[in-house]
Amino acid sequence: MDILKKAKILADSGRYDSCGPKICATKITKGLTTFTANNEHKDCRMFKTLMSNSCKYDCKYCTNCNNKNKVEFEPQELAKTFNYLQTNLNLNGLFLSSGVTNTPDKTTEKMIEAVKIIRKTFKAYIHFKVLPGTSYELIKQASELCNRMSINIEAPNSSTLNEFSSVKDYKNDILKRQAWIKNLNLPSGQSTQLIVSEHSTDKEIIKMLDWEYEKIKLKRFYFSAFQPVKGTAFENKEAQPLERQNHLYNVDFLLRKYNFKTKEMFSIMEEGMLPNKDPKLALALQNYDGAIDINEASYDELIRIPGIGPATARKIRLKKLNKMEDFFKIGGYVKKASPFISINGKRQSSIREFT
Repeated sequence: MDILKKAKILADSGRYDSCGPKICATKITKGLTTFTANNEHKDCRMFKTLMSNSCKYDCKYCTNCNNKNKVEFEPQELAKTFNYLQTNLNLNGLFLSSGVTNTPDKTTEKMIEAVKIIRKTFKAYIHFKVLPGTSYELIKQASELCNRMSINIEAPNSSTLNEFSSVKDYKNDILKRQAWIKNLNLPSGQSTQLIVSEHSTDKEIIKMLDWEYEKIKLKRFYFSAFQPVKGTAFENKEAQPLERQNHLYNVDFLLRKYNFKTKEMFSIMEEGMLPNKDPKLALALQNYDGAIDINEASYDELIRIPGIGPATARKIRLKKLNKMEDFFKIGGYVKKASPFISINGKRQSSIREFT
């Protein structure tokens, strides 16, 4: 098969691995698919691809286990394709994953060989996806070539993973590998991805999210709302709403950046599920029955008000505000915050109410 045709198929097959809150934007250039990922508010152009789109695992949501159009890069082919793209499209990085064609180790050996060739000329970002069941020695070898590694946990617990696959062991194939990666001190750490499905509740997912950040020292946790794909065992299951995925991203942000506690998230749940609204707004509606004078509020009270982030909360604590215009000027989001705040005992719904 022509190498460009092979590259297009494998890049398209790799689109399900997330680099951010949304599936990364795609761009077709000369028949090849590249992905623009948003990395902590910085755009980066990355070639995201599989080494092979064939897999011996039996994941019920994935087409690779029953793929009739099986394609695989040889290490030299992948390196040649990446070098071509990097030269012509000024790529910032490579995101490499694969189906398990033979054993996890044999597939990983080919991935490592490709990265070694690429590293002869490319010194920037490489994200290496660890396959479930890969040996420690190969994970260590890959870590010496890459900036970030990840292994998809796919589910918040073993019972949910068992709904997806009959051959993966949650504790040994996945969590043990995460622990190994943690101890390798990668420059950009590790991340993971989870499928948001009907088989688990938001509470189960958030418990695992909290555990991953605390025990695995995870850098980022990505969510992917289940979408049925034709040709898979789950093709007739209902898609999960993107709103559910996005609210889990909201929770993740509140835990990572605002230092909220998981028990706060549990307090707004019904039967283990988040309400269909911004979790921060849901918490404010539950906890505040009147307006808070922001000049008298503590930092912890301020960051729990919609429309106020950590930077704005710190500014409020340093300088007394006299009117809503002052709040707006220091970065406050008036529309979100106004139902919950007052300034010097007065409530306003917009800047225009001031004279």
